[in-house]
Amino acid sequence: MPGKFVTVKCEKCKNEQTVFEKPAQAVTCLVCHEVLMVPRGGKGEAKGKVIGTAK
Repeated sequence: MPGKFVTVKCEKCKNEQTVFEKPAQAVTCLVCHEVLMVPRGGKGEAKGKVIGTAK
């Protein structure tokens, strides 16, 4: 099954960033470098607030 993209809001700087929901490695915020998504062997664990999905 293909994965989707989700928009995650960084808790530290409030930046909104679109990331893959099934990441192979940790995804960090482009502004403040906080971790936004952590891989968990399938769907990743969002460390920020997921505010939407993208296609």
